[in-house]
Amino acid sequence: MSIAMTATPPDRQRLRVWDLPTRLFHWSLAVSVVGLIVSAKTGAMDWHFRLGYFVLALLLFRLLWGFVGGRWSRFSAFVYSPAALIAYLRGRAAPAHRIGHTPLGALSVFALLGVLLVQVLSGLMSDDAITFTGPLATRVPGAWSSAAMDWHKEAGQWLVIALLVLHAFAVLVYVLFKRQTLVRPMLSGDKTVEPALAVPASRDDWASRGVALLLFGLCAALARWVASMQG
Repeated sequence: MSIAMTATPPDRQRLRVWDLPTRLFHWSLAVSVVGLIVSAKTGAMDWHFRLGYFVLALLLFRLLWGFVGGRWSRFSAFVYSPAALIAYLRGRAAPAHRIGHTPLGALSVFALLGVLLVQVLSGLMSDDAITFTGPLATRVPGAWSSAAMDWHKEAGQWLVIALLVLHAFAVLVYVLFKRQTLVRPMLSGDKTVEPALAVPASRDDWASRGVALLLFGLCAALARWVASMQG
């Protein structure tokens, strides 16, 4: 099922690229991370903790969905070799790079997922000895908890902000210089492509969405269990 937002040129066809679970993950993560930053800066720590557990569930879900999700959401679709990256940077992009993530886009996705996962884990292990003790703080050596706290409040926080700004800048560059919008496909799920590319679409039916819902439920239950460890 596709959502037609604009008329498709006669020499192009609509292709489902981003399945609904991937789109919901993307926008939920974006809103939640912004909320984490704002809540940390304003001292709304109760919301900061709630959003942190929600982001943990989202990240765990994305790791699983990267193996069983739609064709273009799977990690196998955007794990590129160094040679492919170099060719892309030299302007010799493969046709498939125009469908899912480009080699540079793939690097940014992996970087953001990795940094966010480290940031969440460091928060779980942090202990500021005043207002908050993470549920894993008492289960790791004191030196680890102290290092996690320092990372979470300093380098980790600014690295997340830098990656978000870089992501937004890349979207703007695509709009201004390449005349491509990356936002619309992440809303509708579809891209317009040349029929000659003959690339497969992502599966996005109700059965796959049901699997995604089950996986996210399991990830949310795990995040809730982690939260319950906070004594």
